[in-house]
Amino acid sequence: MGALWMLVAGLLFACMGVFVKLGAAHFSNTELVFYRSFIGLFVVYALIRQQRGSLRTPYWRGHLWRGLSGSIALMLFFYCLTVLPLATAITLNYTSPLFLTILTMWIFRERFHLPLVSAIVLGFIGTILLLHPTLEKEQIIPGLLGLISGLLAGVAMFNVRQLGASGEPEWRVVFYFSLIASVFGGVGMLLTEVHPITTASIPLLLGLGISATLAQLALTRAYTRGSTLVASTLSYSTIVFASIFGIFLWGETLPAEGWLGIALIISSGVLSFRTSPKHK
Repeated sequence: MGALWMLVAGLLFACMGVFVKLGAAHFSNTELVFYRSFIGLFVVYALIRQQRGSLRTPYWRGHLWRGLSGSIALMLFFYCLTVLPLATAITLNYTSPLFLTILTMWIFRERFHLPLVSAIVLGFIGTILLLHPTLEKEQIIPGLLGLISGLLAGVAMFNVRQLGASGEPEWRVVFYFSLIASVFGGVGMLLTEVHPITTASIPLLLGLGISATLAQLALTRAYTRGSTLVASTLSYSTIVFASIFGIFLWGETLPAEGWLGIALIISSGVLSFRTSPKHK
């Protein structure tokens, strides 16, 4: 059942990417981050009220670091979604497990061994192959920003693991992330032009916020009710769904080396999870 929930999460995250690309015609990426987080904040709060959960936490520093790193990663990710092919932008963001592995090994002072190093090297070879076709289109800067979003997402994932090990419930982690991202996006909107919400854009914003929040909840359930290895492997289904959406909705195509790069990044992410040490 956990595998099914991860496939649901993968489909919903790909839908979120579609809503971001469609919403880019009406709003900036800063505005999209705000609306995505603000709508999600109400959805999660309604669930908390239904379960009579408490928002009090002694781990506010962990939530703050998770919120800041996740918010910046989300803003860079949304920007890349608006200027890069859907599958490319999502794949670059999904380099986060590689950075998470490196960060975990460094903090816990673990020894790097050959299978793990091979997985990491494989991932970055895939990244080079994926970025290489964009060099001819003068999109190297968005590509590098997408890679930075993967790095910051890896930092956010590490913070989430720390909060989980401290006993924080998943819904509280999602709530405070949505809150901090809403504030982050709101401040950004004060510094930039704010576009009006129209009847045509309301469904896009609702679809963005609801799909992103439900995807987070489905992902959490997949990890808590199923095999972690299976869940982490199937999380890459987002790239498959995004590729299908990109082809049929926008006619996006990648050269053979781009698809090879995506395959290497997926393979390296799975291998790095299988070969990295597990910490409680």
